[in-house]
Amino acid sequence: MPIYEYQCQACGEHFDKFVRSISAEVEVVCPACGSGEIRKGFSTFASLGSGGETAAFSAAPACAPTG
Repeated sequence: MPIYEYQCQACGEHFDKFVRSISAEVEVVCPACGSGEIRKGFSTFASLGSGGETAAFSAAPACAPTG
């Protein structure tokens, strides 16, 4: 159940949307202005470390593979 990040092309609002399924067709509208002119952004996720700090991770690998 992914959470996608979006940006409204009409007003510039950034927002997240929870989607039940990756394959689900979802109509996304801006919560600020109601526009359907939306662009999906790059998503990251965060993990709370043992010291209370937050570490963000992207979908791309941080290191090149060895081989």
